[in-house]
Amino acid sequence: MERRKIRIGSRESKLAVIQSQMVMDLIHQHHPEIELELVTMKTTGDIILDKTLDKIGGKGLFVKELDKALLEGKIDLSVHSLKDMPMEVPETIPLVGFSKRENPVDALVLPKGVTEVNPSKPIGSSSRRRNLQLAELYPEHETKSVRGNVITRLSKLDNGEFGALILAYAGLERLGLSDRVSRAFSPEEMIPAAGQGILAIQGRAGENYDFLDCVRDENAEFEALAERAFVRYLDGGCSSPIGAFAHVIDSEIKIRGLYYNEESGQYRIGETAGVKEDGEKLAVALAKRLKEEESTWTRK
Repeated sequence: MERRKIRIGSRESKLAVIQSQMVMDLIHQHHPEIELELVTMKTTGDIILDKTLDKIGGKGLFVKELDKALLEGKIDLSVHSLKDMPMEVPETIPLVGFSKRENPVDALVLPKGVTEVNPSKPIGSSSRRRNLQLAELYPEHETKSVRGNVITRLSKLDNGEFGALILAYAGLERLGLSDRVSRAFSPEEMIPAAGQGILAIQGRAGENYDFLDCVRDENAEFEALAERAFVRYLDGGCSSPIGAFAHVIDSEIKIRGLYYNEESGQYRIGETAGVKEDGEKLAVALAKRLKEEESTWTRK
């Protein structure tokens, strides 16, 4: 009898391949009868590195080629960092699994051999959400956009282009580079990107993905859906510095969200909590509340 073959699509960066391999290892461990093949490709977001994402089309540029391959049947699954996924996902290629969440926070990384941020050099950050919160944490430092994969960014840092970088802790950990972390920001200090630390698996509508039960994590799914619901309600795409962090403890979910007003340049952070099954409703209610309270904000 011929073995079932599953082709898994991935961006070709080292981190993306490691993440796809993590998913493949779990599938192989629980379903050795399935033959797995890794298919890597370079996405538009990996190619255009001289512009910020909001100037060239947003997070969709990291998934466009993989989405096309899925729709055309060239791959059966794709694996993504959930934080890099657009908030709107086509019904034809839904998210069919969320991995157990790894450390979701943002981290400060200094050049090798350095113990403090050099105030004469910018902090490298590719995210307006991070920049907004960095202004509170390091008001005396300027920020500068930095693109490229993690290894490329670290090279720019160590070559003296930046005084520090802000990177996702989970990505550094997966690359075996957690020793580079100088400071891990708690979600109270810096609200992470929606879905940070979670791997998302995307498939085709109508197909059987029961074999992914070995990868799926229920709490991560509750957290992911709540965070994405908050950001989606506020239309927080790649260019808008809106962030959300949800955390499931037993049967309860706690949600912390950041809403930014583009016109006034002001932002507010709110919190809510309830039973985890209501996470998406709670997140939307929090987003609505923050938006409604906007009229009471003191204008600059």
